[in-house]
Amino acid sequence: MSTTPSSAKAPVSLPPTASQTVGPFFGYALPFTGGGDVAPAGHPDTITLHGTVYDGAGVPIPDALLEFWQPAPDGSRAGAPGSLRRDPVTGAVVGRDGLAFTGFGRVAVDADGHYLLRTLPPGGVPYISVCVFARGLLHHLFTRAYLPGLADAPDQAGLEAEPLLAALPPHRRATLLAVPERERVYRFDVRLQADGVHEETVFLAFE
Repeated sequence: MSTTPSSAKAPVSLPPTASQTVGPFFGYALPFTGGGDVAPAGHPDTITLHGTVYDGAGVPIPDALLEFWQPAPDGSRAGAPGSLRRDPVTGAVVGRDGLAFTGFGRVAVDADGHYLLRTLPPGGVPYISVCVFARGLLHHLFTRAYLPGLADAPDQAGLEAEPLLAALPPHRRATLLAVPERERVYRFDVRLQADGVHEETVFLAFE
């Protein structure tokens, strides 16, 4: 008895598969010793960038992770190896050597959603690039922390001429401006969604 194959069905269009949710397990494996100490120990030009990561209800997120990239003060983007040094005997991550400037930082927030980065002023650009990982995000998010008033860098009024900032309305532009708190200390909060009082941080798409 012979059978006749059924006619081919038209191809079905399926939605793309979502990326795997990235948290909160990443806080276990990714942080490393000295991840927020990008500036060499005791460097006189060290600046501090700190802030809190908030959700859409205005509540601090206790298990977010932030990565930071920047050029060196001379504008070099090559960085230096050393962020993830390992003990040659045990293989454990021992972090930085305290001398080299790598241009990279990775910081887990504390139980209050607060992070702290110690680094050197970026050269050639007035900002530090930021990548945010947090619970429930299917994709990590990219933004920038613009630093007004650094030596040889624009003040807040001058920063408004930066191409990205100039393309934004003032209320959105403000979410990218770090707030000087005192000499060499800046606050930059990240808000994953608007909460009815504060604007969502501007996030960037790279193509």
